[in-house]
Amino acid sequence: MKTMDLALLGFGNVGKAFARLLAAKTQELQEEYGFLPRITAIATKKHGICIDPDGLDEKALLHLLDGSKPMDLSVLDRMDFEGDTFEFIRQVPAHILVETTPVNPHSGLPALDYLRAGARRGLHLITANKGPVVYGFRELTELTSQHNRLFRFESAVMDGAPIFSLFRGPLAGAKLHGFYGILNSCTNLLLERMRNGETLEEAIAYGASIGITETDPSNDVDGWDAAIKVAALSNVLLGQSLTPMDVKPTGIRGITPEMIASAEAQGKRWKLVCQGGWKEDGYKVGVKPEMVSPGSPLYTVDGTSSFVSFELDVLPGLGILESDPSPKTTAFGLLADLIDIVKSETR
Repeated sequence: MKTMDLALLGFGNVGKAFARLLAAKTQELQEEYGFLPRITAIATKKHGICIDPDGLDEKALLHLLDGSKPMDLSVLDRMDFEGDTFEFIRQVPAHILVETTPVNPHSGLPALDYLRAGARRGLHLITANKGPVVYGFRELTELTSQHNRLFRFESAVMDGAPIFSLFRGPLAGAKLHGFYGILNSCTNLLLERMRNGETLEEAIAYGASIGITETDPSNDVDGWDAAIKVAALSNVLLGQSLTPMDVKPTGIRGITPEMIASAEAQGKRWKLVCQGGWKEDGYKVGVKPEMVSPGSPLYTVDGTSSFVSFELDVLPGLGILESDPSPKTTAFGLLADLIDIVKSETR
């Protein structure tokens, strides 16, 4: 039985969900895919560091996750590690580095530097972080390929929905011209709440109460989260070299109750529409609020759902809808990347 040792960098909601998912899927992964996943190390700024070359005690880790006290990962440590994050990456006993640290939409750092270090050491890389995909896709792909390793990032856009892997496999031979959709589920929820009579501030407060918005929701409200996703899709799938600043997003702060009411009177709805693709005058991208009619596939995309439609030469309108995303759905994207890496080693 092949063993795949994983080092987790970052252990927030997604990292915790991934650890739970691995535990739940261990037997299935052995029976269906012929490998045993084993977490050998976790490094965080908030919860400490733990390393065990023989694999962290799964029951003890799950007990920590389910406990009511603040989590202290050091109780699982068997190496008495001392050093910074880069030293952790250099020393950790692992085949794969799984990175889920917070996104930096302006540079991708420090996550990009962490992944560079992992690639230079010869590790496979998996990330749920949009920043390194936007700012380092080509570099990390080349660095990992030099060691016959892979860089995977399915969870970077639309959580666990198969976006990037779709173009590596089932859509091979199709030419992508462009895409459009709703890529930020937070603003989609906020606009729905505003349509039901809440102010933007009240909608944000509700979003915070259910954990869909950050303490500072400006990345969502001002369109930067959507912009970095547009840049990621453009760079990976359409060969561009864009940053979120190139997208120049317009968020939803300017949407007033009067505008919401006017759209309703016309039988339309406001949506934060994302798009990228080839036009007659070159490659164009955008993130801005638009009114959509009932004939648009975006009209009925509500709540925390996301949707993307791809325009291909052989499939003029292929759409993917993701409903009710959560850390568990993002964790599934990480798991899908892990399985893809294992398959690559047996091909």
